[in-house]
Amino acid sequence: MGIDHRINANIAAMGLVTPTPIQERGIPSVVAGRDVLGLAQTGTGKTAAFGLPMLTRLINFGKKPDPKTCRALILAPTRELATQIATNIDAYAEGTPIRSFRVVGGASINVQMERLSRGVDVLIATPGRLIDLIERRAVDLSQTTYLVLDEADQMLDIGFIHALRLIARILPKERQTLLFSATMPKLMSELADTYLTDPVRVAVNPPGQAAKQIEQGVHFVTQGDKATLLAEYLSKHPGELAMVFGRTKHGSEKLSKLLDKWGFKVAAIHGNKSQGQRERALAAFRAGQTQILVATDVAARGLDIPEVAHVYNYDLPNVPENYVHRIGRTARAGRDGRAVAFCAPAEIGELRAIERAMKSAIPVIGGEVPPPAAASAGRGPRGRGKPIDGGANKRPARRPSRQPRSRQAKA
Repeated sequence: MGIDHRINANIAAMGLVTPTPIQERGIPSVVAGRDVLGLAQTGTGKTAAFGLPMLTRLINFGKKPDPKTCRALILAPTRELATQIATNIDAYAEGTPIRSFRVVGGASINVQMERLSRGVDVLIATPGRLIDLIERRAVDLSQTTYLVLDEADQMLDIGFIHALRLIARILPKERQTLLFSATMPKLMSELADTYLTDPVRVAVNPPGQAAKQIEQGVHFVTQGDKATLLAEYLSKHPGELAMVFGRTKHGSEKLSKLLDKWGFKVAAIHGNKSQGQRERALAAFRAGQTQILVATDVAARGLDIPEVAHVYNYDLPNVPENYVHRIGRTARAGRDGRAVAFCAPAEIGELRAIERAMKSAIPVIGGEVPPPAAASAGRGPRGRGKPIDGGANKRPARRPSRQPRSRQAKA
């Protein structure tokens, strides 16, 4: 496929020998120098799709980059995704002259400025921190000829559109640009028009659809009984990695503490955690020291942990497209996975919006669909009420804690 032999040797050692559909269809266009708009779910190998041909092109420069410059810029919406991309790029480029560097918030900007003063081949950055460095004149994008926007829909969703417009004005017009996304919101057309020139469109799956290997289901339950229901599900799969998604930082932290009290090995990542805390939590999760990771949408976007077997949507997302990203944390790299959504009466609207976005219904695997009147009555700050599944959501017998129900509802 036109990839440098040294990079080929590295990926073969990593077990990457057969290209995924996004790689098979995207790499030739990248090697040919075309702009690419890639639409594929998370976990389909997008990093290699843009990383392998990018590194091949950079190897042929033959000289070191100038001070403060970068030849290739990869933008990612979150620190975790930027870290994951940097790890993969380093692995692909091992033994070559290519040097990459990651800049994200939550880390020392002075250290980042010192490293950038020597110039880098590949700069992986979150938009906010990159703007900070640009304003401090610590980075010069005038020689950047290769640009990647990964998880572009999430960058729009969390408010980076203005930062992206500013970066676009600074970059050279003569460049190759690749834009990858799992969904295609309305603002994406504007972003594509701003960044891409006559792009090749590579759509592995229709935007907004989940990977076929993911077994999905929805379990109807009152908000106050979600914690015990989650504990039941987790108890059925001891030793298997699971991610649990909450809507808020505060709620995710309280849920993780409750699960810990009930004897589960759990960690949490969200916006109130420091960068060090988030990295330690992820390291423990990858190593299997904790089996459950409770997370919010922003903190968990782009995590690539192939061993994740289960995803639980403890709270349904307000943005329907985020559902696809959440469940994309499982069934990665061709593996199977399971995703269960807990739907309280007050969340029926969110569930239907998700199903409309995916153009398919999620199979019901538990509880009873509340009638429209019950769903309307259930709307409130916490949707408290009796279990709608006949009381099957009692706390697992092996959990010794006798926490009052009011505490469960708050969790």
